[in-house]
Parts: sequence; C-alpha cells; structure tokens
Amino acid sequence: MSDAPVTILFVDDDDVFRERLARAFADRGHRVLTAASGPEALDRFDPATVTHAVIDLRMPHMSGLDVVRALHQKAPGLWMVVLTGFGTIDTAVEAVHAGARHYLQKPTTAAQVEAALFGAGAVAPDAPGDDDIPSLARHEWDYIQRVLAECDGNITHAAERLGLHRRTLQRKLQKYPPKK
Repeated sequence: MSDAPVTILFVDDDDVFRERLARAFADRGHRVLTAASGPEALDRFDPATVTHAVIDLRMPHMSGLDVVRALHQKAPGLWMVVLTGFGTIDTAVEAVHAGARHYLQKPTTAAQVEAALFGAGAVAPDAPGDDDIPSLARHEWDYIQRVLAECDGNITHAAERLGLHRRTLQRKLQKYPPKK
C-alpha cells in the first residue's frame, strides 16, 4: 500500500456489519465513509477523495452491481470489492465486468477484505485457501438462510419453497450452522 491517503466507502444495508467493518478499517488508520444504500453511496461518493469501495451485492432499492457500474463510470480507477452472502459464479463474473476488482463471499473478516483491497490478490493468513472448500452441509445451511430471508422469516413459506415439511425445516434451523 502506498503512502497516499486512503478513503474507503463501505456500502451495506446491514448496519452492524457495515459499522464493524468501517471501525476495523478506521482502527487500521484509514479514513472511512459509510452508506446504507446505493443512492446514499452515490450521494456520498467523491472521486477526488474516495480511493476504494466495499459494496454489498444485495441491497434494497439499488443492487450492488448497479452501484459498482455507477461508481465505475464516475471513477474508472476506483478499486472496488463486492461482498455477498449469496454468491454465484454468474454474479462474480458480472461484478468484475461492471468494474469490481474482487468478489468475496460473506462471512468474511476485515483481514480478508483488506487483502482484497490492498494486497493485489494476496490472501490474508486467516482467509480460506483452495483446499478449504465449504461442505455440502454449509452450502445447504446458507441456501436455507437465503430462502428464509427472501420469505421474510416465514418458516411455512420457506418450507414450501424448499420442498420440505415445515417441521423438518424447523429442526434444521435449530442446529448450529456448520463451521465449514
């Protein structure tokens, strides 16, 4: 990383995650700006001062991909990282084509985000490696959580969409998420 001042724009509708990540980078000596939505991010963005951006993929009102496209038009050299809890290969490719430099799957750590922002492909020591592939149980848990979120927490609707009996889904939700 150079000695030039770094200002990072964090865009995420999850208030707790956004503020924790922003605080972690402020503690590392970076200037930070935060935005809870795409429109707010575009209002707060100043190409003269913001050098990096971390953008959540799924947000209400304006998707993270739309934010990436808009910021890329305003500042083609802006280093952007897209974060998502619902990653697919298609969205990763689309994010990179839109102007993002990296695409990270949540949950992630500040060290992993820092490596994506400044490491030019370097992986933080606690980042998953190629041999640390998530298990099928972890993918199932993440998918169930995504469907449940899309159903606004309604277990009956989520069970219908998943093709499960409601009680089966309730039992799966009572378990802790798989670590890997």
